[in-house]
Amino acid sequence: MDNTVQKWLDGYVSAWRSNDPDEIRALFTEDGTYAGSPLQEKPVAGVDNIVAWWLRNKDDVGEWTFEAKPIAFSDGVGVIEGYTVYVNEGHEYANLWVVHFADDGRATSFVEWALAPGD
Repeated sequence: MDNTVQKWLDGYVSAWRSNDPDEIRALFTEDGTYAGSPLQEKPVAGVDNIVAWWLRNKDDVGEWTFEAKPIAFSDGVGVIEGYTVYVNEGHEYANLWVVHFADDGRATSFVEWALAPGD
């Protein structure tokens, strides 16, 4: 499988840990979009808005654990399977991420499906 998805995933997890605006910005194209659900009517659009949204909703290190692996990559689209646990809240989620990539490896579109047990 192409290394594009794993490299982006590694960058995403690093940005999640650091909440560093430059690391977040490096993940998305200028006109990239971020949707926390496929049902989200208006994804966050534009890298500046994604960074601002991320920092308003940030998770701090120690609040979560995350395991993930790329499961598919074709025609510039990557699929990532993950598992997130929010330690303090006791919430856990099975994740499926669909990421559309620009030629430079940044995301033009990110959509997350997050399912809790019993969903």
